[in-house]
Amino acid sequence: MKMCITTTAVALALAAQVAWAESPRSEPVQPVPVANISQPALAELGKKLFFDPRLSKSGFISCNSCHNLSMGGTDNLKTSIGHNWQQGPINSPTVLNSSLNLAQFWDGRAADLKEQAGGPIANPGEMAFTHELAIGVLQSIPGYVAEFEAVFGKNELDIDMVTDAIAAFEETLVTPHSPFDQWLLGDDDAITEQALAGYQLFKQSGCVACHNGPNLGGTSFQKMGVVEPYRSDSDAIGRAAVTGKDADRFTFKVPTLRNVELTYPYFHDGEAATLEEAVDIMGRLQLGRVYSEQEIGQIVAFLKSLTGEQPRFELPILPPSTNETPAPEPFG
Repeated sequence: MKMCITTTAVALALAAQVAWAESPRSEPVQPVPVANISQPALAELGKKLFFDPRLSKSGFISCNSCHNLSMGGTDNLKTSIGHNWQQGPINSPTVLNSSLNLAQFWDGRAADLKEQAGGPIANPGEMAFTHELAIGVLQSIPGYVAEFEAVFGKNELDIDMVTDAIAAFEETLVTPHSPFDQWLLGDDDAITEQALAGYQLFKQSGCVACHNGPNLGGTSFQKMGVVEPYRSDSDAIGRAAVTGKDADRFTFKVPTLRNVELTYPYFHDGEAATLEEAVDIMGRLQLGRVYSEQEIGQIVAFLKSLTGEQPRFELPILPPSTNETPAPEPFG
């Protein structure tokens, strides 16, 4: 089943290349490709699992808790809330367009969406379950057993099947047709003059060195604080936690700027409360440039033009638990 996930990712990449080729404007940014759903039954199963809080020890936290699809695919908190109201160590990145990233998590410790999907379930600070217990819950629910058998051809569940399905659903969560994408495709009236001025300033300043491609980010790891050091109370050390190299301290995956007006607060520690504050900080710390209030307004207008069509679908109705389904432990 891993092959079908890879095939979907390849299809998205090819669609991005097609969108780029069809764009009449030669820019370092390309339109977000429309999702090519090659495995609809798998994605539908993944949607149920994404919304199901029974994959957590408390029976209260689901994937959607931290990646709320009604709120830009995030939770709009500085750091997320985990099991027993534990404060998370880092800001929750958006799940929208995450299939376009080179890796997952701020430090890139998961190579793809499938690997990422299994992490929070077993993290004691997040969903606080184990993979074995999660599979036991699902195996006790006949509705799930039947659906897994229909999709995978067997009724014995395992965590690979679960993460395959969640990843397949997450790959459908793309946001095409933003006003800026319409401008890229030739519609001169799709964005305001202020937004266009902001994009030109965005390019001229060098922001596109890191924020480029269909996702305007997500394709490289960069040091936070190039010209000036970034001061933070966060314990997150970035890529160094994965590589063990001191040179990678405070190096993080460049976040996407797609739908950025919805995904506040900003940065890995959530310390920038507004887009204006984020633009000001990034200008000074990364570029050595102090933007005027007018310039910040222009760049923010451009960033707001990156909000695309949000995923729309029927809310899944989850199969009911049975007498054999282990009871949740919300305060355990």
